[in-house]
Amino acid sequence: MDTKQTAYSRENLVIPLLEVVVYPESRTKLRVDNATGEALLAGMKNAEYAYTVGLTAKSGTKASELSEDNLYKTGNLLKATFVQPADDGYLVAAKVIQRVEVVSFYRKEGLFYAAYEPVPDLPDLNEDVQAGMMANVKNKINEISSIQGSEQFTRPIAKMDSIDQIMGFIMPYIPIKLEEKQALLEIVSVRERYTAFLGVLTKQKENINLQLEMAKKVTDKVNKSNREAMLREQLRMIQEELNEGQDPVSGEGGYGERIGSSKMPPEVKKKAMEEYKKLEAGGPHNHEAPVIKNYLDLMLDLPWETEDKKSIDIAEARRVLEDNHNGLEKVKERIVQHLAVMKLKQDKQGSILLFVGPPGTGKTSLGKSIADALGREYVRASLGGVKDEAEIRGHRRTYVGALPGRIIQGMRKAGTKNPVFILDEIDKLSASYSGDPASALLEVLDPEQNSSFSDHYLEVPYDLSEVLFIATANSLSTIPAPLLDRMELIEISGYTKNEKFAIARDHLFPETLEEHGLDADKLKIEDEALKTIVDKYTREAGVRQLKKQLAKTARFVSEKIVSGTAELPYVVKPDMLNEVLGKELVRKEEARKENIPGVVTGLAWTPVGGDILFIEGTFMPGTGKLTLTGQLGDVMKESAQISLSLVRSRLANPASTANPASSFNFTTSDIHIHVPSGATPKDGPSAGVTLFTALTSLITGKAVDPKLAMTGEITLSGAVMPVGGIKEKVLAAHRAGIKKVILPKENERDLEDVPEDVRNELEFVPVETIDEVLKEALDIELPKQVLSFEGNGFSAAQNV
Repeated sequence: MDTKQTAYSRENLVIPLLEVVVYPESRTKLRVDNATGEALLAGMKNAEYAYTVGLTAKSGTKASELSEDNLYKTGNLLKATFVQPADDGYLVAAKVIQRVEVVSFYRKEGLFYAAYEPVPDLPDLNEDVQAGMMANVKNKINEISSIQGSEQFTRPIAKMDSIDQIMGFIMPYIPIKLEEKQALLEIVSVRERYTAFLGVLTKQKENINLQLEMAKKVTDKVNKSNREAMLREQLRMIQEELNEGQDPVSGEGGYGERIGSSKMPPEVKKKAMEEYKKLEAGGPHNHEAPVIKNYLDLMLDLPWETEDKKSIDIAEARRVLEDNHNGLEKVKERIVQHLAVMKLKQDKQGSILLFVGPPGTGKTSLGKSIADALGREYVRASLGGVKDEAEIRGHRRTYVGALPGRIIQGMRKAGTKNPVFILDEIDKLSASYSGDPASALLEVLDPEQNSSFSDHYLEVPYDLSEVLFIATANSLSTIPAPLLDRMELIEISGYTKNEKFAIARDHLFPETLEEHGLDADKLKIEDEALKTIVDKYTREAGVRQLKKQLAKTARFVSEKIVSGTAELPYVVKPDMLNEVLGKELVRKEEARKENIPGVVTGLAWTPVGGDILFIEGTFMPGTGKLTLTGQLGDVMKESAQISLSLVRSRLANPASTANPASSFNFTTSDIHIHVPSGATPKDGPSAGVTLFTALTSLITGKAVDPKLAMTGEITLSGAVMPVGGIKEKVLAAHRAGIKKVILPKENERDLEDVPEDVRNELEFVPVETIDEVLKEALDIELPKQVLSFEGNGFSAAQNV
């Protein structure tokens, strides 16, 4: 009959179901032959669906043997909503509408059609009992899934509101006979059908428990047998030793066989066979036997040949770096560029990188991410405190307790010839009477030499040219220049406040929750509170102290939860941090509301980021002496002297009434410059501009805008020279509420490193000379020359 007829025509196309039974209120996907699929498509030509009857074929029936006699008469009305061509037929997605019983069959064009009648349920179960049975069914399924470890597959059941839905979802996965599944479908009584379904689940749980119990017994028996076999093997070996056996073996098979089948280069294999012959010739009482066996074990364990040279996926490397690390955009881009070069250089894929930066900035974890991105093994050797050359090159085998060096040990551990090898804390190597390990590393980290690295213990050349070495250091000052020259330097300056916030939110906080047995349903930290922790409880370039503060927060909340005094989830807000973490640990310098003459805001770089500092000047009657306080270094003292000389040469013209400094007498006044805080050592050339401006402000009596900060080195001729740390200094200025920054013109290009949101909120004034600085800061036109030389002395010159 035509399948365009509605469901209520009581006559439709039949889809035979092989080895499967479907149930009302469920959805299913079926594979049908071409003829059936085309008939369904024809029925859906003028509608979005087509009705059909699904009848299960009796167990063992093949598609070619289908007939009216081997189809069950009770089936389901299906609403086909999706028909798509597939291999050997069509794929049909259908919703099971209701149970039906076939009254009569007939065939048309090779397909089955049937007249049917609906078979409604017998509602002999009230709603309360039905709800109780559904709870029992869900509990039973949860118990089964927890035993099997399949909780994720049964989660949709929790949202189902009828036992028929659950039955349709779960029965295809229950391993019972087809006849039992069909019998369950044919039960009309709701009470009987639900009871039978609950019985199926109970029986299934008992079967699983029985299987687990039997498996445990079998495992215990096998373990016992293995233990007995091992003891018997040990007993046999002891008996062979006592009987002076002549077969020195290790593991499976003898050393000779293993050496012969290994992938060692010919010269290495020759050396190994020589050692093996010594072992054979020495007999069982040879005192060198353990030493030779250890040596042969190392030779056999080392990777001598690259198993598979994986292609470098640049897109995947970029994705891994972005997922694992917030910020450090230039560093990540530099790493990706280096990997691109390695991809193009097909012959050798080894390289040497050096990550330099403050502690906690992610240098080691970047190495781990590179290993993940390349799909290589990851090996790490910590070199902090190493002061013996043998730690790198190994001991000679003539020494008692000799071992290979850390490089060869790492290669043995990696098991592959091209791992990512992290040399941690390379700046903390030290020389001693035992040799200089930094010098030993010269061969390891030289691409021209490491293809034949010589370890004293190994005694044969080993190829390290395919290894990607990544060294980490906090400072370059302690790394010898020849060693530094062999590595590709990548500097990691530290994280901005926003980057730290993102790292804490996306990485550190989830890790802290896991480490303390918490989850997001038990502890939450508001974004503003997290920003306050970053800003006022940590002062570092990295994020280690930040993680400690998060751990302290987690411990505080854990105690509250265990003692039962916290409502979940416990939400940490900014005003609660004093209770959770105690008083604020970091005092941030902020721009003053008003400056007096002689006070100027400068910018400084520190290993944990930038900061602002105030340079203060005053004068008093005296003899022209300059006093400097605040633990200033030699370079900063020289900058102060240069500034004073510049001020005197350009502003000290007593003959000029237009000059605001003409009334100031340098010979009868002492000047005192102080840079708070006094307990903190300070040095560097970048305070030159600030010192000069402070002196000028002092002697002219003009105050500098408190929202203005500056940095730059000055020369005796009045030029403003570029300085470093611009990114950190600008971020510090922004954090302190500064609105305008004076900086050397040559440092304009460094502003590209500053986040765009910070750049947009600040005004930058690039300068080349001190004339431009004073025009911007004090609105003073600086005279070009004050004194000229005439005869035997100096005289006042004309203002220009």
